[in-house]
Amino acid sequence: MQLDHYVTLGRSGLRVSPLCLGAMTFGDDLGAGSSVKDSEAILDRFLDRGGNFIDTANFYTKGHSEKIIGDHLGRHAGKRDRAVIATKFTANLYLGDPNGGGAGRKAIIAQCEQSLRRLQTDYIDLYWMHIWDRNTPIEETMHALHDLVTAGKVRYLGVSDTPAWKVAQANGIAGSRGWSQFIALQVEHSLLERTVEGELIPMARELGLGVTPWSPLKSGVLSGKYLRENHGKHTPDRGHFVLSALGDRAYTIVEKLGEIARDLDTTPARVALAWVVGRPGVTSPIIGARTLAQLDDNLACLSVKLTSDQVAALDALSAPTLDFPAAFLAHAAGAFLNGGTTVNGESSAALPMAPQSESERY
Repeated sequence: MQLDHYVTLGRSGLRVSPLCLGAMTFGDDLGAGSSVKDSEAILDRFLDRGGNFIDTANFYTKGHSEKIIGDHLGRHAGKRDRAVIATKFTANLYLGDPNGGGAGRKAIIAQCEQSLRRLQTDYIDLYWMHIWDRNTPIEETMHALHDLVTAGKVRYLGVSDTPAWKVAQANGIAGSRGWSQFIALQVEHSLLERTVEGELIPMARELGLGVTPWSPLKSGVLSGKYLRENHGKHTPDRGHFVLSALGDRAYTIVEKLGEIARDLDTTPARVALAWVVGRPGVTSPIIGARTLAQLDDNLACLSVKLTSDQVAALDALSAPTLDFPAAFLAHAAGAFLNGGTTVNGESSAALPMAPQSESERY
C-alpha cells in the first residue's frame, strides 16, 4: 500500500490517506516538540509522498500547532484545498472563562472561529469533538455542529474519546432530526491498548464511522527503544505516559515486535504500526513525528506485510481484558442463539443447549 492509496472516511465521500499526520508535536513552546522549521519540513514531506490527512487540535502547543499549519498551508489556496485538515474543540484555552471550552453552542462557535483564524482558512474539513462534555446536552452539541456545517465553516464531523453509547445516542438524535452526523471516531488503539475492541470499534463498524487510532505506538513504547534490560533507566520525553506503560507485558510484546522485525528486515515501530493499519474497522492511524527521520520510518509501515501467523502471535500476546458484556458475548452468545451448535466454524457450546423438544418449550 502507498500513502496515496486513498480511502473513504467512514460512510462518507471524504477521501483520506491511509495514514494521518498528527500535529500534536508541532511547536516547541512547551519545551518539547518540533521547531517551526522542522514542522514545515514534516508537512512538506508528508504531502509530497501523497499524504493529505492532517490532524491537530485547538489546544495543541497552546494553539501554535494550528498556526504553523495555517502559516504553511492555510494562506496558500492550492496547498490548503488539497489537504484534509482536521482539528478539535472542547479544550479550554482561557483561564477563568467558563465558556472558553466545552461543547455548548457558545463555546463551539467561538472555538471554531478561533481555529479558523489560526489555520487561516475559511473551512475545516473534519471537526472533532475532542472529549465528551458531560455538562452539555448532546442535542445542543449536535445542533450547533450542524449549524456550522450548513454555514460552510465545517465539512464533516468526528468524535473522539467518548463512550460508545453516547456516540450512538448523538448520531441517533442527529439522524432523526436531519442534522449532520459523526462520520469518524478517534480513539487510542495499539498493541498495548485494545480495550476499544469491546464496544467502541464494533460500534463504529456498525454505524459506519471511520476509525483513526491515536498513539498507535503507545507514546513510543512500541518503537523498540525501550528494552527490558534497561528497565528503570529510561528518561522519556513524555514521562508518565511512557513509564506507566512499561512492564512485563509491554516488554514481551516489544520483544516479539523485534523478532518479527528481524524476520522481515524492518523495524519494530513499523511492525507495530502495520498491525494497527490492518485491524478491522481502522481507516487511518494517526502517526506523530518530531523529525523527518521519524516520519520516514513510520511511513514505511505501509510496505510491511505481516503473515497471518505473525498477526496471530501479536494478537495472543496483546489480548485485552474486555468489559462486560463484550467478553461474555464473545464466548456465550452462540449457545443462546444457536442451541450450542457450531456457527461459522466456531464452537458455541459454552452454555447449556436450548430445549430440544416442543414439550420442553412450554
